[in-house]
Amino acid sequence: MVSQSFSDLVLSWFKSNGRKNLPWQVEATSYKVWVSEIMLQQTQVVTVIPYFERFMKRFPDVHVLADATLDDVLHHWTGLGYYARARNLYKSAKIITSKYQGSLPLLFDEIITLPGIGRSTAGAILSLSHNKRFPILDGNVKRVLTRYHGIKGWPGKKKVENKLWEIAELHTPTKSIKQYTQAIMDLGATVCTRRNPDCDLCPLMLSCFAKEKNKQHDFPEKKPRAAIPERDTIFAILENDCGEILLEQRPLNGIWGGLWCFPEFSDDSKIKSIIQKKYGFNIKQKKEYRPIKHTFTHFHLMIKPVHIKLEKDKDYDSKVLKWIHPEINQSLGLPAPVLSMLVDLNNTKRAILNEP
Repeated sequence: MVSQSFSDLVLSWFKSNGRKNLPWQVEATSYKVWVSEIMLQQTQVVTVIPYFERFMKRFPDVHVLADATLDDVLHHWTGLGYYARARNLYKSAKIITSKYQGSLPLLFDEIITLPGIGRSTAGAILSLSHNKRFPILDGNVKRVLTRYHGIKGWPGKKKVENKLWEIAELHTPTKSIKQYTQAIMDLGATVCTRRNPDCDLCPLMLSCFAKEKNKQHDFPEKKPRAAIPERDTIFAILENDCGEILLEQRPLNGIWGGLWCFPEFSDDSKIKSIIQKKYGFNIKQKKEYRPIKHTFTHFHLMIKPVHIKLEKDKDYDSKVLKWIHPEINQSLGLPAPVLSMLVDLNNTKRAILNEP
């Protein structure tokens, strides 16, 4: 049985307060909804909007996306993070064009098999683009439901997650599904926020467990804390006589998969011998900089940049090696720390050239 009171309250609130003019809502298509839902995984709307607009300009439909190179896709994703999303989007585009004639499948059991699409994303795509009745359970919805029902336990636990799916299914109406799906996400994103929720504006205030007990910040329960490990690495910024910098493409698996990065080393004492053996270069000058801390979901990466000027000009490019000018905007996918270091290097060079 569907809980009409909950969905009716949420839908009524949405009419006056919901977001209806986001870029992927204007002249909405399955393609737009799909791309936006992938981008919105673990990323806020305000961050996604400019990336989405640039992405749509470059890849206006699934055929253009499938025909592009992975480098180009990753380049347009640079800075958005969680790059596996971009790789999966690209893989899915190729499957959609080859297996489904360029149209996202309309069956849940088919769409969920596409790379990067789980149960909640599949439900969101089908409900938002085709008004099909499927519940969703993203982070915003989990927060609303755990507070409203007083669900104890970390939502990442399978038992708790299964309970939330049952509740999400119960609350999903049989009509106005597209509006309800957007409404429940909007409610969590704009009113039932992680910190300082604005309960006085919430349509569910009078029957919300967390509000009644004044325990809004106790739900959802946080993941049990574990010490976040720290790893160390060295980024070698190799510069040739032409002022070009060497970048190396990372393997598709692992962190920053498929992105272009500085050659990476684990032992400072072996940099010289490895550069000579691997690239055939001798070091003319070497300068170390303060470490940079970059945080991933499960660990901190301490990056020590080492700027190395080489004795000889560039020798070669290959499929996984490129020489680039730091001042030229590259059509490459770059990790945020690499992009930042290239900008800093370019700014430093400009400052030196402008010295009196």
